[in-house]
Amino acid sequence: MKIRTAILTGLAALLCIAAYGQSRTFETGKWIDIHNALLKALSASYVDSLPLSRIEMKGIEAMLGDLDPYTEFVPEEEQEDFQMMINKTYGGVGAIIFKPEKDGNVIINEPYSGAPVTKAGIVAGDEIMEIDGVSVKGLDSKQCSDRMKGKPGTVVKFKIKKVRSGEIKDVEVTRERIHLPDVEYAGMLEDGTTGYMLQSGFTEGVSDAVRSGFLKLREQGMKKFVLDLRGNGGGIMQEAVKIVSLFVPKGSVVVSSKGNNEKEMVYRTVGEPVDTEMPIVILVDSGSASSSEIVAGAMQDLDRATILGRRTFGKGLVQSIRPLPYNGQLKVTTAKYYTPSGRCVQVMDYSRRNEDGSVGAIPDSLTKEFKTLHGRTVRDGGGITPDDTLKVKRYSRLTYSLVLNAVTEQYALEYVRSHESIPAPEDFRLSDKEYEDFVAFAENKEFDYRSSAQAYFDLMKKELAEDGLDESMKPQIEALENAIKMDKRTFLNLKKDEIVPFLEEEIVIRYYYQQAGVKVRLRYDDQLREALTKPLISF
Repeated sequence: MKIRTAILTGLAALLCIAAYGQSRTFETGKWIDIHNALLKALSASYVDSLPLSRIEMKGIEAMLGDLDPYTEFVPEEEQEDFQMMINKTYGGVGAIIFKPEKDGNVIINEPYSGAPVTKAGIVAGDEIMEIDGVSVKGLDSKQCSDRMKGKPGTVVKFKIKKVRSGEIKDVEVTRERIHLPDVEYAGMLEDGTTGYMLQSGFTEGVSDAVRSGFLKLREQGMKKFVLDLRGNGGGIMQEAVKIVSLFVPKGSVVVSSKGNNEKEMVYRTVGEPVDTEMPIVILVDSGSASSSEIVAGAMQDLDRATILGRRTFGKGLVQSIRPLPYNGQLKVTTAKYYTPSGRCVQVMDYSRRNEDGSVGAIPDSLTKEFKTLHGRTVRDGGGITPDDTLKVKRYSRLTYSLVLNAVTEQYALEYVRSHESIPAPEDFRLSDKEYEDFVAFAENKEFDYRSSAQAYFDLMKKELAEDGLDESMKPQIEALENAIKMDKRTFLNLKKDEIVPFLEEEIVIRYYYQQAGVKVRLRYDDQLREALTKPLISF
């Protein structure tokens, strides 16, 4: 009887699956037929010419927008930008450009170390007047960038105005395949025993860079390793698995994934680790997502690292690329992934987040408990909760405005024009006189320099006016406005300590490239310093 019941139960399950599959196939076919018929009817009968490309793109965006935030259609014309986004590679000359005015020249803002422009002797602050014989006047920044990009091995010709001498030169630059490294920096900290690595992405090959960087740091006497994944939005899942493989025994479960109509896939470490004993700290924040969460979640579940910082973004979804007709692509969410303890880090409702993108507080009653390898309790519910939290440095509205409006970048270029060289990154400091020069420079730039209090006050005045209360409360409003109002120069001087690190980083990058900027950033990284005082997980 038991055997017969089991057979009938299994048969019923198979019939249900088959019925579901047939129903889903029927629904898909039904809507394809309706869509095709609708287009044909519109094309034949609509009163005006039909803007097919525009309405189809809007329809696709609306359809995918009703799913999750990561499923998207990439048409052929956006393939180069898409490859840049997922692989950090493009064919070009290797520089960030700045074009302040449409009728002005293109300014080399940040050349990359070892890039084609650098090999050709072009430095930060040099101005491009012509690209392949065509004046850049009248072109916008994107148009100039597109002309500078191209197939690796091809030559682009520039007419250059040198930053200090003003000399006009013709320069030929051979394009290369530019790859922006995911490991932005690896070096020893001041204590002489802590190795630090900043990893900004998970494109192909980053695990090899992490491996080689770790081994070099260990040769330099590293006794503790800090892997900084703050702001790392993730990338290729297999690279995350390989990175975890460097630090845990062969055969360990790193992550598993399961999607609709797919069996569970379990990903284990396959190679021999390079180190299973060294204490490891992983820094995370609300910008750490996807593959960053795989690494942090696995290392936490396996009790191999201490996770410090803030709760991570909560993107526990796996995307796959599907080819489409006419060289389009669909980046589609195909599965959810789970850490070794069984946690899914996908935030419960990804449409509701804090203003900074972080996961809001989730009560324990809505989460489940899981156990790490050695029995510690961890919870799901959205993101990876660190073993210990670190303070978040808060910046004024003024500082954000200076950075977002590129005032700090523009001053760095102005600084380059009048300084042929600067001390090494470790020794460079902006003097008080130079900061006074910056204040005078910024005073003449257009940007919103209001304090948060002033911005909220302006909003309050508007609301009072709409309610008809502005006249009756005029004396009180004027008194409060006089109390909180601050002129640009005063506010810039008040926030000097907050602004100087940004200026020093921008200036150093122009002379010593991007890694030097990280060195300056570390000098002011209070969160990192706090992390080094925290007790570490050990068994």
